[in-house]
Amino acid sequence: MGVFNRLRDIISSNINAMLDRAEDPEKLIRLMIVEMEDTLAEVKAACAGAMAQRAQVQRELDGVRGRADDWQAKAELALDKGREDLAREALAARRDYRRREMELERELAVHQGVVEQYHNDIAQLEQRLAGVREKQRSLAQRHRLARHAKQARGDVQRAASAEVLMRFEQFENRVERLEAEAELAGMSRRPDLEEQFERLVGDEEIEAELNALKAAKAAPPANPEQD
Repeated sequence: MGVFNRLRDIISSNINAMLDRAEDPEKLIRLMIVEMEDTLAEVKAACAGAMAQRAQVQRELDGVRGRADDWQAKAELALDKGREDLAREALAARRDYRRREMELERELAVHQGVVEQYHNDIAQLEQRLAGVREKQRSLAQRHRLARHAKQARGDVQRAASAEVLMRFEQFENRVERLEAEAELAGMSRRPDLEEQFERLVGDEEIEAELNALKAAKAAPPANPEQD
């Protein structure tokens, strides 16, 4: 495929449609960028060649115009000197150079049109290339965001899976069992504490009875004669 055919295909291509059909959009964009850069380099090289040819024609045209002006001056000189024969020869030579001048002007116009078309193609291709590069950055960013979102959804799905829920339920059962054991341990300590307080009360009653008994024994016996 020639450079011009590739250039036209690139400029007229619908990039969005190509991306929609592509299995790997990022890879397609990379290939498109490489193709565009290669085509742009070839077009610029061809443009440089056309500009060189235009410059060459321009130099030849300037030379022909100079020679035509010289023969015009010689014809005038010959006529001033009364040499009409030489003036005729000079005018004939000038006519030949004028004919060549018109040919070169037409050729120069063709080269100028080619160079202008190259410049237009280069501008369009650079604009399209900039758009593709922007799409590459946008697509790469979207790809990263999509990958992160997919990873996040995977984490959520794993967190909500039956296995995770079962593990959480098992952990919850263990906590509830520990709480129950702690409560039972507290209940087992309460009877001991109550028994100690009851024992303290019982000890006080016994002490009171013991003191009453001691007091009774220490009291003198009653005298029956006094009755």
